[in-house]
Amino acid sequence: MKRRWIGALLASLSATAVFAQGQPVAGVGNEPPRIEGINAATDVRIDQKLDAQIPLDRSFRDENGQIAPLSKFFGKRPVIMVMPFYKCTGTCVAMLNGVADLVRDPALRFKIGRDFDVVTISINPKETADLAAAKKRSYMSELGMPGADQGWHFLTGEEKDIKAVADAAGYKYKYNVVNDQYAHGSAIWLATPKGKISRYFFGMFYPAKDVRLAMTEAGKGHIGTLADQWLLYCYHYDPQKGKYGLAVFRLLQVFGTATVLLLGMFIVSSLRKERAAAEPKNK
Repeated sequence: MKRRWIGALLASLSATAVFAQGQPVAGVGNEPPRIEGINAATDVRIDQKLDAQIPLDRSFRDENGQIAPLSKFFGKRPVIMVMPFYKCTGTCVAMLNGVADLVRDPALRFKIGRDFDVVTISINPKETADLAAAKKRSYMSELGMPGADQGWHFLTGEEKDIKAVADAAGYKYKYNVVNDQYAHGSAIWLATPKGKISRYFFGMFYPAKDVRLAMTEAGKGHIGTLADQWLLYCYHYDPQKGKYGLAVFRLLQVFGTATVLLLGMFIVSSLRKERAAAEPKNK
């Protein structure tokens, strides 16, 4: 875990460097040097598009080299989506490590491949299925969880299809010709089985409790216990923070209802005891 924290810190520093502005690039021939800058405010950001439809008709290549529409990986369970690129050694690694930590967190309670899936799409159209397969082998070995290989998919695709999915999710990134890297934000998002975006979680660490509530919500009652459903009723999602917070009014409603029920049960019990006590005297 200590390694993960150090890695995340380095990734943050790396991300800061990627967003640097005004990097000079030598011109060609008599062309004067030009400036290749990335505007983090416009070129690299994440606009939450809750309830937006992921284009499931777009085709991608899985880690085995098989081409299929994105719909192949949807339809049964909620899906966690993450869009790094596989050759990245900074922020992307921290994001994927964060997903791996989430998947094996006991507080999540849900099992990958049974209750939910993870779909990873590289934002670099030059990356191949072989590279995706290598990345998958690495994370499957680290997880060591039966069935995880059936639930976590590592995809590559053409730029037009990658951009279509990223645009639908409000995920804006920028290619940096200076260092042949991609500048991008850090986040994962959860989609319903039909591909509707339901929740975003920002950063590189994803709290299992919040994700569990989001999965229960995205699963439309098909996953999660009754306790999860009640807990979800008492919490509300804050899109600005990307977290679930206590819904005080709903909590008061629950307590108020519980109080009325308990009071009613007490009154009924008391009346029964009084009747039972009075019966022998009337005989």
